[in-house]
Amino acid sequence: MKNQPNIEKSTLHPRNNHRSRYDFETLYLKSPELKPFVFINEHEIETIDFSNPEAVKSLNKALLKTYYGILDWNLPTDYLCPPIPGRADYIHYIADLLAEVNDGIIPTGNEIMGLDIGVGANCIYPILGNAIYDWSFVATDINSSAIENCVDIIEKNPHLNEVISLQQQLNSRFIFKDIIQPEDKFAFTICNPPFHASKEEADKSSSRKVSNLTQQKTTNPILNFGGQNNELWCDGGELSFITQMIFESVKYPKQCYWFTTLVSKKDHLKSIYKTLNNVGAATIKTIEMTQGQKISRLVAWTFLSEKQRKDWKF
Repeated sequence: MKNQPNIEKSTLHPRNNHRSRYDFETLYLKSPELKPFVFINEHEIETIDFSNPEAVKSLNKALLKTYYGILDWNLPTDYLCPPIPGRADYIHYIADLLAEVNDGIIPTGNEIMGLDIGVGANCIYPILGNAIYDWSFVATDINSSAIENCVDIIEKNPHLNEVISLQQQLNSRFIFKDIIQPEDKFAFTICNPPFHASKEEADKSSSRKVSNLTQQKTTNPILNFGGQNNELWCDGGELSFITQMIFESVKYPKQCYWFTTLVSKKDHLKSIYKTLNNVGAATIKTIEMTQGQKISRLVAWTFLSEKQRKDWKF
């Protein structure tokens, strides 16, 4: 069987476009450049080589064009190429969080503003959030080249011009400082923090991933999803980054309804909860997300009192 579009990936969010196997025939129609990368594997299923960066990039282009109306999308070499189904899941779960405090109705429209911390060169969360729910975004990064590529993506897809604002964080010691302005009001923040604590740790992880994908040992990996240093690691790794984010979020308690972040390492949750309780978070939520064999968590917190939450207008 070449295509099995009816077999669902039940671990993905119920509203996710990618719960079924990739429908390559549909993707070819929108993006013919994908076709040379597709083959039939030993299970007689159409797929691509996920250890091939060009194949992964081509698949992303096809998915964005077919399902999200992005006509032209590209990445510089070695930048993080995101798995679209998992990124879409994060967007859908944020929508659920907003619906919980909005009489069960997902608030849509470009007056709903999100803040993307570490947008990277791919601009993926603002793209998906706008395509699915018509939200607007402020998107930040410390890397000027990443910001420049996002500018290029937006220019090639003019409908994004009015709904995505890009800001470079000029001080890498801070996350929200100089980004959140006194007049700003965000429905949510979104973040996929640097995972590793050092370049060496990131390189070892890359080698393992490529070895698992190719079934061959490698010591000089070209990671299928790429990644610049600031995308993959920071001093202290994921826990240090999230802890800094929590401490900074205290300074903007009434300017954001939900602060959120991905947490890849389950062992970090205990420390994260302790920090959130110490700084006086009013509500903390954890949502588990699964894509294939990978499990991650979305942790969300708010400082708003019950009255302030009721008075918040989406």
